[in-house]
Amino acid sequence: MLKSGFILNPAINSVISRVRHTNTLVIADRGFPYWPQIETVDISLTDDVPTVLQVLRCLRQAANFGSVFMASEFRLVNPPGSLQQFEEALSGLQLTVEPHSEFKKRVPNAIALIRTGDTTQYANLILESA
Repeated sequence: MLKSGFILNPAINSVISRVRHTNTLVIADRGFPYWPQIETVDISLTDDVPTVLQVLRCLRQAANFGSVFMASEFRLVNPPGSLQQFEEALSGLQLTVEPHSEFKKRVPNAIALIRTGDTTQYANLILESA
């Protein structure tokens, strides 16, 4: 749920202001599939601008989240430095890691999907509000 007016992007601000207890919000990399059943806010500009981590850090300042879902494949294909950055950014959240095929089943239930320019493989997150 919204805790500050930190987000300048009006579409994202609108989305997070509608997130209530246990609602979910997806932050996706540039290659994530389009989901016609949910609102998509595309903020991709170019490769890695912005990244999932940048968006995550901003959202954590603006809203309360208690848990996060992530694909297990992320750990298999990314270097230790990326893993550490994500672990630090997700600190304090209950993390559920699951196969990407299961992760994607959760997407249609989200309030919205924020698409970034991130090129990190499987750098997709589903945040659940506290």
